[in-house]
Amino acid sequence: MTVVLHAEPALEVAGVFFAALSGGLSAVRKHLDVFGVLVLAGTTGLGGGMLRDVLIGATPPVGITDPVLVATALLSGVAIWFFHPGIARMRRGVVVLDAGALGLFVIVGTTKGLQYDAGMLASVIVGTLTGIGGGVLRDVLTGEVPLVLQDRQLYAVPALLGAGATVLLWHEGWLAAWSATLVALGVIAFRLLSLWRGWVLPDAAQAAWPGPWNGGRRSR
Repeated sequence: MTVVLHAEPALEVAGVFFAALSGGLSAVRKHLDVFGVLVLAGTTGLGGGMLRDVLIGATPPVGITDPVLVATALLSGVAIWFFHPGIARMRRGVVVLDAGALGLFVIVGTTKGLQYDAGMLASVIVGTLTGIGGGVLRDVLTGEVPLVLQDRQLYAVPALLGAGATVLLWHEGWLAAWSATLVALGVIAFRLLSLWRGWVLPDAAQAAWPGPWNGGRRSR
């Protein structure tokens, strides 16, 4: 696990950059001004990590104290402001970047929870929140249904499975740079494959069971 922790700062910088790009692009699509672009890029890039740090007691959060992370998020916002026409046309590329940020953040969030002795369950939770938190804040600020709830997409599920796998590897003493990389790639691949194949979770109507609540008949 020591090797993974040494790589954590670089992984978090990469995750912040990718996530902030998607946040800045959302701001452009909402026709926000340059300040709005920078705020949304920063919120998306840093929001998940700030939620994680508050929950595990790593305060003040690195999202407001680490100049490298803050500068990375702002740099992404500036890049979107100047180059958004070209980036917006790279729709598939942005989706890949968002999935990449998800995979990186899950590893970083889960390992930091373990580093702070948060426990296995808490580490899974904060790892998942690190992955999806920035995107949820982005969507709330832009008045959208959060992506994690939208169209029953498999967004939180890959994050949850990745965080769980990271904790299990740590528990068995197998968490290293190579295994963490495999988990991150697995999260990314699962997210992209679910989009490509159209995999979704069942909605409430599809999951209804016969019983007194629906007159004894399965909903259709």
